Amino acid sequence: MLNYIIRRTLYAIPILIGVNLITFLLFFVVNTPDDMARMHLGMKRVTPEAVQQWKEERGYDKAMVFNSEAQGVERFTDTIFIKKSIELFTFDFGRSDAGRDISYDISQRMWPSLAIAIPIFVIGILTNLTFALIVAFFRATYIDVWGVIICVVLMSVSGLFYIIGGQYLIGKVLHLVPISGYDVGANAIKFTILPVLIGIIGGIGAGTRWYRTIFLEEISKDYVRTARAKGLSEATVLYKHVLRNGMIPILTGAVVVLPLLFMGSLITESFFGIPGLGSYTIDAINSQDFAIVRAMVFLGSALYIVGLILTDISYTIADPRIRLQ
Repeated sequence: MLNYIIRRTLYAIPILIGVNLITFLLFFVVNTPDDMARMHLGMKRVTPEAVQQWKEERGYDKAMVFNSEAQGVERFTDTIFIKKSIELFTFDFGRSDAGRDISYDISQRMWPSLAIAIPIFVIGILTNLTFALIVAFFRATYIDVWGVIICVVLMSVSGLFYIIGGQYLIGKVLHLVPISGYDVGANAIKFTILPVLIGIIGGIGAGTRWYRTIFLEEISKDYVRTARAKGLSEATVLYKHVLRNGMIPILTGAVVVLPLLFMGSLITESFFGIPGLGSYTIDAINSQDFAIVRAMVFLGSALYIVGLILTDISYTIADPRIRLQ
């Protein structure tokens, strides 16, 4: 088990290094520091002196990968590649182009994102699994047919419709919860109810239909027929056998999403005015704060790789045969 985890972790290191190199090329070679300065200052009437000052204030005036003006080891360490790219591996995100501490901003904004993402994730999975098992239980009946039709309809509707419709109906017409905003402590609950509810409803169609496909595939296997031949009830077969043996594909979709919960939802947080990491990234893009965008890209990649490792570990728990591979 331990060797399996170590091996999977070692596989992830080259991937993270590759992502870091690609990020460096995109932000400092394709889009040079001079380009960043001009976009930040405004393309018109930008003097070379203003560009140089902007770069010096943010440490973008150094050499890319080799500083010929420095001495000794600093020829390699006093470069943009080390200061702005390699230091990301230590999760030292530095300061934004506006001068704010990025690590502090992330530590503050992660909680609103988690307050919305975790309930959507947990309740959404339980809801989708329950509906999928019900539809699979009544397979080839009117309940199954209409369940699939409703799922397709829900999948076909844009997520923006759920957001705008929910804000209008629940927030503006019924006045049950605020349309947007956020607060700390227990007061945050009234601001998170609507986005959580919309997030769950918006994912029912795709989630239920996917889980239904998994369960129907498992139901057709020999071990299910054997369980029925032994006299087990249909509910026992579904919950104790089909559900457990269908956990591998379910875990693939569920565990990989876990790190992405930390990053927040770009659309949901923007529409509901939630000060999470999703809106943090959108604001950075709108203000052309490349330091924040670069940090969020790297953090998202690192968390996604962590999700892949967690997925591999969860496989060994759900199916012990994988430990021998």
